[in-house]
Amino acid sequence: MSSIGFRILDRAPSNLAPETLAKFATVGAAQISDCMGRLYGVVGLLPRHAPTAARMVGVALTVKTRPGDNLMIHKAISLSQPGEVLVVDAGGDLTNALVGELMAMEAQRRGMAGFVIDGAVRDVDVFAQGDFPCFARGVSHRGPYKDGPGEINVPVSIGGQVVFPGDVIVGDADGLVVIPAAHAEDVLADALKKEQDEAKTKEKILAGTYTKPWMDEILAARRG
Repeated sequence: MSSIGFRILDRAPSNLAPETLAKFATVGAAQISDCMGRLYGVVGLLPRHAPTAARMVGVALTVKTRPGDNLMIHKAISLSQPGEVLVVDAGGDLTNALVGELMAMEAQRRGMAGFVIDGAVRDVDVFAQGDFPCFARGVSHRGPYKDGPGEINVPVSIGGQVVFPGDVIVGDADGLVVIPAAHAEDVLADALKKEQDEAKTKEKILAGTYTKPWMDEILAARRG
């Protein structure tokens, strides 16, 4: 009998240096998105945690589950390592909540970096007052089932973005971006430079010396 539908795959150890993840915490999701052609990002999921919470940065621990069922989400949390972000593909279904306060408490105690749920959550008042990052598509008071199927450490689709186990996840008030692990160092370097360039632009704006020559160049070309 095939085990497909209940697989728990091993994930290769991450080669990302801890300092790399720490530096991602200093860069905005929007700036990272700009450095990846504005192509790699999640849409439709909103932050459910307090606005004062720190930027979420971690590596993806992925779960694909039947809509409304959290059996494999519980299992994934029990297998989690510090610094991992739980990334759940539940097909965007909002009928039943997949995680709530108790699961968040367990995940936080284990050192997880946050939740990304393409589905519904509950106990949102607790999330909204807390500093544990949780991004979710919606909210439902109805609890989950615990029968499966579901799989852990498989590629998943979250808000139009394919996420592989071990990818870097960055989330803030602007949303979520996903950085392929193999490109993390290059993207980080570009994003840090982007932040520096924007800081210089801000100085010019305040000094009244900021210009936009590209704007007139585009208009001239379009007008013929």
